Amino acid sequence: MNANLEAVLEGLLFVVGDDGLTLDQMKDIMEISDETVKNLLHQLQEKYAKEESGIRLHFLGNTFKLTTKPEYKNYFQKLLENPESNTLSQAALETLAIVAYNQPITRMQVDEIRGVSSSQMIRKLVAKGLLKETGRSDLPGRPILYQTTSEFLDYFGLATLDDLPDISQFVKNEEIEEEETDLYQSKYHEDSKEIEVI
Repeated sequence: MNANLEAVLEGLLFVVGDDGLTLDQMKDIMEISDETVKNLLHQLQEKYAKEESGIRLHFLGNTFKLTTKPEYKNYFQKLLENPESNTLSQAALETLAIVAYNQPITRMQVDEIRGVSSSQMIRKLVAKGLLKETGRSDLPGRPILYQTTSEFLDYFGLATLDDLPDISQFVKNEEIEEEETDLYQSKYHEDSKEIEVI
């Protein structure tokens, strides 16, 4: 089945979120020519230019990314100010913790630690003002670096990042749990062997 290249490109731009994609990245991933990718971008621009679309294709620096249309920002702001939308999910807390203890950090590095894509979550946390872009990494592709904000400190009642709990105590607890699990498994196998001998 032939893939709908416009849909593929739209999906790719959605997945990478604020990191965006360069022309070269699009060509390499989709294995298409320079002319083809430019035509696809033009098609997407026309699609998003219509009134029924709430997003647009934005070109910044040397990357393309999907953003919301500025004329609807009042509605988006209401969503962020809604108390129900301000409660943080477990995934949001997990992402914030990773950034707080490892900042500045790229989205891909957050993904590696979490084991799942964090693109949408980081986008939401940036929109809520808890995370912010703080330049670009020297890694290939120069991905965006993220760090926590003063709003993050206010949200959790911290004066400075130095007030964050010592992460070593959590690491030790995890190691103890792993050791207990290993001991249990070892004991279980030993008991099983004794039973087999009997």
